[in-house]
Amino acid sequence: MTTHSPGLWRRALAEALGTCLLVAIVVGSGIAAQQLSPNDVGLQLLQNSTATVLGLTVLILIFGPVSGAHFNPVVSLVDWILGRRAGNGLSLKELGTYVVSQTAGAIGGSVLANAMFEVSTSISSKDRATPGHLLGEIVATAGLILLIFSLAATKRGSLAAPAVGAYIGAAYWFTSSTSFANPAVTAGRIFSDTFAGIAPGSAPGFILMQLIGAGVGLGLLLVLFPSSARTADEVAVPHTVDKPVS
Repeated sequence: MTTHSPGLWRRALAEALGTCLLVAIVVGSGIAAQQLSPNDVGLQLLQNSTATVLGLTVLILIFGPVSGAHFNPVVSLVDWILGRRAGNGLSLKELGTYVVSQTAGAIGGSVLANAMFEVSTSISSKDRATPGHLLGEIVATAGLILLIFSLAATKRGSLAAPAVGAYIGAAYWFTSSTSFANPAVTAGRIFSDTFAGIAPGSAPGFILMQLIGAGVGLGLLLVLFPSSARTADEVAVPHTVDKPVS
């Protein structure tokens, strides 16, 4: 084994910090929106989505060169699945490390946002699991997977930051669920009973639909971009990883 920085521990830290800050942006801007525009839900969503678009773009630019800026277990899962086809991408150990780091970071992001706005950390009571919302999560997640991995497959990974930010911003509005599209973020948002929260009873349905959406996105990817497995190491942003030498 020859070690190329960043090692797995550094990538795990990047994933934890990136997901933490992403959820802090989503939850924090939701709290600010509630306080600034208490009687206008549409304006609250505009404020929340705008902050998320800008914040996510910046986070991908910061952490992408270290870990690829997955910040999302379904992105890491699809990366692992594709890698099995071509002998690259995340290993099973790396997948587990990424998912744990992302989930812990997401929970920490809610706690951080609550603390910044002096809101107590409590379990959300916001039920979201309607049929329309669940369908929205399939659509949002499928589109996200197709976008990220098609950019890598066509050597346009440098566009991931603005493209993913733009897609999530649009999906806030064209999906009824406001596009969680991320199991770790879904888990994290349980811990804030605010505008961006989700009740524990709604979270399993959302996560299941996100996994289904990831499968749909992967299927479309393999049909449209058959060579995508060869670029699993470049998701979402090209980055250097530890590789064995022959």
